[in-house]
Amino acid sequence: MAIIKDGELAAKHVWGYANIDTREPITPQTIFPICSISKQCVEFLLATATCTNEDLTLERLVGMQSGLRDYWILSVLWGARPQDRFSIYQDAPEALKRLGSFHFAPGTQFSYSNTNFMVVGLAIEKVTGQTLNDLLQSLLFKPAGMKSAGLRADMARIPSPIVGYEGSEETGYIPYTNRIEWAGDAGVSASLDDMIAYEKYIHRSSTDENSAYFKIATDPTYIDGSSAHYSNGLFHREVEGVKVVEHSGGLAGFRLRRSYMPSERTSVIVLLNSHIDTTVVASYTFKKILKDTPSIEKLQVANDKPAETRIEVKWTSSYLDEETKLAVVVKQDKPGQVIVNYDGHHETLEILDENEAKGSYMQVRFGSNGLSIIRPFENRKFTARPLRAVPASTNAQEFVGRYYSKEIDSTFLVSGSGAMLYGAFDGYLGKGPMHVMQRLGEDVWWLACFRSLDAPVPGYWTVAFDGRRFEGFSKVTVGCMGARDIAYQRVS
Repeated sequence: MAIIKDGELAAKHVWGYANIDTREPITPQTIFPICSISKQCVEFLLATATCTNEDLTLERLVGMQSGLRDYWILSVLWGARPQDRFSIYQDAPEALKRLGSFHFAPGTQFSYSNTNFMVVGLAIEKVTGQTLNDLLQSLLFKPAGMKSAGLRADMARIPSPIVGYEGSEETGYIPYTNRIEWAGDAGVSASLDDMIAYEKYIHRSSTDENSAYFKIATDPTYIDGSSAHYSNGLFHREVEGVKVVEHSGGLAGFRLRRSYMPSERTSVIVLLNSHIDTTVVASYTFKKILKDTPSIEKLQVANDKPAETRIEVKWTSSYLDEETKLAVVVKQDKPGQVIVNYDGHHETLEILDENEAKGSYMQVRFGSNGLSIIRPFENRKFTARPLRAVPASTNAQEFVGRYYSKEIDSTFLVSGSGAMLYGAFDGYLGKGPMHVMQRLGEDVWWLACFRSLDAPVPGYWTVAFDGRRFEGFSKVTVGCMGARDIAYQRVS
């Protein structure tokens, strides 16, 4: 990792091994895939090349407000298996044909979708007649002095010696073989020295209103003018009440982050070939920096924490957001906190009173109609109704069958016996593996999916059956945050 302050290197520390079997250490010149940090590089290219305001469609694409489903998540529904090959010029065009409709009106909400930057990258190549790598080299990497950076689309050919490791000290570290090709959404690779050069380059022009980085780092908005939290390959968040502009990256075996705190003119870069949480690393570093340069305002923010509560809530249960057909599951494992799963992954919320809890990305209030939920990051307010509980031993054979989605060209196979169900998806990428399903209540299930072609997305799919008939159900909706409300009809 490294820290850049006022355009100069303030600290750099390198540790560990690029390959634990061959004992080759990581150095400042070791090349990492920087994954989704690539998105800001592509947007930097656009801003440098055009120096004009983007039209609405492009603005919504790079702001993750397009309403396009994430092709990477949908690959599960098209039959992809872990470590399968995915070609950007053969498989990606077929994916774009099968995205289906918008899952929300463009410009109204946020939903992270790799489709947006894949489309932008391919469009740039088509319009310019040049490769994305050549354009990045001439417009960003060479001017910034990033000597070894490049768009290396094929993850199976990352320059040695770097290896990405899954696992932990407790389970052992396991090397992961990645066979994916990326476009503008995650294809750049660079060393720590390259990223230091990138930050220095940005710092030199970060306050220049005519510079490319200044343009892409401006505060984003939705189509109605309200504030958003993401645009141009950059997230906008706060650490101890102080603004941070950043983006992380993650594939199986790698976790990366570059973060910039404008008020302190300080950047933090973290490149890891393991699954350590880079948010914790970067936030810890920024908090230490703020303590070293305290102000009254910062100290007040840091000390303004709610008193600890020992309340145990009575609304731990399963709910359904009818608008998106996504499940909301509330659990409590200790007083004072609840764990809420809505977007496929868990978030811990602090309890404010017996009916309300709040976290970094969600505020929940329990009432007579269920849960009233505010998710400001996505520009959403909605109510999730409670699901009627069903005994775990209830026979589930009425759900078994084969269902087909014409919209995205995917087949969903539900199998099992007694109360135990499994789900699998077939499509143009092949026949996918079986996934365990868990009944949440009524006719709504979770389908566990923590491994796709690569990264652990989406976590859980919500599977909501409907159209009960004597021989079973006539239809089912499958969805997650990045690919919502996909309708399947029973075919057998």
